[in-house]
Amino acid sequence: MMQQGRKSFQQIIADSSSEGGSDSRNQADSPVSSNDAGDKGLRHLVHDTSLARAVTASATGDGVQEGSSTGSKKISPASKEAKPAAVAAALDETGPIIPSEGIASAPVISDQAISPEEVEEKKRAKEEARKSAELKNARARTPLGRWWHKLQASPDKISLGMCIVTMGVVYGDIGTSPLYLAQSFVSGQGGIRYVDRTSVLGMLSLLFWSITLITTVKYVLIAMRIDNRGEGGIFALYSMVKRFAKWLWIPAMIGGAAFLADSVLTPAVSISSAVEGLRTLRAFENVFTVNPQLTLAITVIIIVILFAVQSRGTERIGRVFGVVVAIWFTFMAVVGIIAIGNDWSIFAALNPWYGLEYLLNLNGANRAGLAIMGTVFLATTGAEALYSDMGHVGRGNIYATWPFIFICLIFNYFGQGAWMIRNQNNKALWSAPNVNPFFQTINPTLRYVAVILSVAAGVIASQALITGAFTMVSEATGLNWMPHLQVRYPARTRGQLYIPTVNFVLCAATLVVLMIFQNSERITNAYGLALTVTMITTVVLLMAYMWYAQKRRVLALIFGVVFLAIQSLFFISSLSKFFTGGWFTTILTIVIFTIMYTWDTGTRIERSQRRHMSPEDFLPALNILHKDKSVPLYADNLVYLTSDSELRRLDTDIFYSIFADHPKRAHAWWAVSVQVTDAPYTREYSVENFGTDFLFRVRMRLGFKVNQNVSTYLHQIMHELIDQGTLPPQETIYPKVDNDPQIGTINYVLIHKALMPESKVDVRGALSLRIKYAIRHMAGSPVKWFGLAAFNPRIEVQPLFVQVQPIPPLTQVALRKTKRPITLDEILVRKAQKHKNDTEEMDEVSPTSSAAGSPAVNSSSAGSSAAAE
Repeated sequence: MMQQGRKSFQQIIADSSSEGGSDSRNQADSPVSSNDAGDKGLRHLVHDTSLARAVTASATGDGVQEGSSTGSKKISPASKEAKPAAVAAALDETGPIIPSEGIASAPVISDQAISPEEVEEKKRAKEEARKSAELKNARARTPLGRWWHKLQASPDKISLGMCIVTMGVVYGDIGTSPLYLAQSFVSGQGGIRYVDRTSVLGMLSLLFWSITLITTVKYVLIAMRIDNRGEGGIFALYSMVKRFAKWLWIPAMIGGAAFLADSVLTPAVSISSAVEGLRTLRAFENVFTVNPQLTLAITVIIIVILFAVQSRGTERIGRVFGVVVAIWFTFMAVVGIIAIGNDWSIFAALNPWYGLEYLLNLNGANRAGLAIMGTVFLATTGAEALYSDMGHVGRGNIYATWPFIFICLIFNYFGQGAWMIRNQNNKALWSAPNVNPFFQTINPTLRYVAVILSVAAGVIASQALITGAFTMVSEATGLNWMPHLQVRYPARTRGQLYIPTVNFVLCAATLVVLMIFQNSERITNAYGLALTVTMITTVVLLMAYMWYAQKRRVLALIFGVVFLAIQSLFFISSLSKFFTGGWFTTILTIVIFTIMYTWDTGTRIERSQRRHMSPEDFLPALNILHKDKSVPLYADNLVYLTSDSELRRLDTDIFYSIFADHPKRAHAWWAVSVQVTDAPYTREYSVENFGTDFLFRVRMRLGFKVNQNVSTYLHQIMHELIDQGTLPPQETIYPKVDNDPQIGTINYVLIHKALMPESKVDVRGALSLRIKYAIRHMAGSPVKWFGLAAFNPRIEVQPLFVQVQPIPPLTQVALRKTKRPITLDEILVRKAQKHKNDTEEMDEVSPTSSAAGSPAVNSSSAGSSAAAE
């Protein structure tokens, strides 16, 4: 019965190969389900083999075949046939074990496979190449035409589609400042009745020159010329200057923490201030009067929806938002021009003297004092987003759109100023609570449109900070200041990314802000303090780049003095917001800074103890273990994941794991590292085998859009090495997780570090390591990132090999005699002596008892006889 339907092992392999085509080596399967079913195989990069040839003889004792292109040891035909013969014999005894269709459903490697996104990417690249060729052939002869051609061939190229995306992604935050800035100004002055022409001109002058100097000069004209491969932001800037001075990590880390903390308040203040515009509509006035918490509920719903759609990517969102932002800024400009009317004298505020006079209160019109700069700063809160979002949209598109944005903002701010001057004596507004000049400048009929557009603009403002937060966290991870988090790239470019964990934390923190502060007026009191810190640290880093990298030291000094003075003035004025809400962002900044600082410190300590072994050190031991049949076989393939991408060495932790306690003998040991490239669809790998058939260092280079399915690609590499004769065949008849009978068992090992109590680490370092390990435990596991969950990988914890504290030896001292415990010999002697004494006493008592007892017996006998008679 068992013989019926039985297949030979070769038939099983033939069936498996016939299902996937002629190229069986590309049919390696993975147990992990993936959206990238049908991934292309990795391209093998051949590396220098001089190292392998140099260490082969001393390490393995076997020669390397001359003329080998890879320097690897070839497998003889006899050895290739030995294992299949043994397997076939076992198969005859037991019958087929692995079904030909496999036991798991998994993606298949195929050279012909290509994802839909790659098809689109190739079409787009082909179209761009065609347009570039046409542009080159039809190069204009006019100077303007040559300038345009040069611009389009540079990284600053401009396209209409990306300009629309730029408006949606970048300008949302700065575009919502008109919603609440004038309201904050009126409130700070004590009401509309105290807002005279002098104070309005002074405020507008400070506002105009703040936007001009901070946003236009500092960020658009200076900062955006300093980019790290197209990426902007404080961390990208630090990456370029960190090699010049070690202390620069301090402003970079503080600034990044403050920016992320401020990202929590932006959605809350932007959306809530827009939603509260519903109260100005006559149709809803009674509804919101009876239910004052209704605006809060609407704000919460909008924020939840906003964060829920982040996974779709900023490119798609930006195209929708871009059109809305263009309409919004056009609407604000038109409303501002209408509000100005014929009073064009309002533009006298362009004279900086009005601002300086008002700031110093030379005319006695400034009732807010230095705190007025905290209000003016609200007009520049979106400036940092321009720099941090540069990688999403490109520098050229920001250059092309900023003039339009700037003009629209100025018209709207000056229109609100003209309205305030005309309505200073409007007694109906003196007692009105929370007078908002933005909505008051709009005709009641158009106010419905204004509310709808302002809500949309508030959503877009939140989007600008969210995308900036994603970029900043990704850059912090690259600096090893934050744990590795799952990153998705829903668009075609690497700059447009989505981090689920960060998205969830931002959403939760924003909702907490709404629950604490309830309305936009209270949130505005907390808004801006953290961002002033970020802008100060940006000035410090820009100054360092000019000083060290560009060698423009005079320019660096002028830039630093001017902008540090301006930003310090904003910071001092914003300190008044600490007790009214600024404490919240301060706490958030400290928490985020603590995470980054402890992660960085812990990483530095771990790297200081990391050791590597040369081939001369580890190959002989591995060769002996590989041949030692007395050691039980741990697995056919033992795979270690490592962050070290250097192929010519081995991490000491891996060597320790193999030989510690019970040695892990395997037919092949693998040390695999994964590098993520800037190109979206890179699939390459390199292998170094050191001239052996049992040790393989593998480096996979995967594009940032490629699924990092290590198990799938490792199967492909094993098949190719078997076909090349570098890796011995590993056929098996036993069930495995994957449905690949040509590859033996595979065990994955991940090594984590743990701090020993005896380690010589100061209190700060030990605390940093403990916090880092706690964060790592919560952040996620590489098991999911690399698609290894189905293989049940082994997680090993190894001690951190830092210097151990010297422990002084113990000194033996003699115990006092009265305290000395009794010994075993003494106990035995005492027992023997007691037994002897007891025996002697018994011997002495026995004769005496016999002599005294005889008369009594005789007397008793006599008495008995007398009684009988």
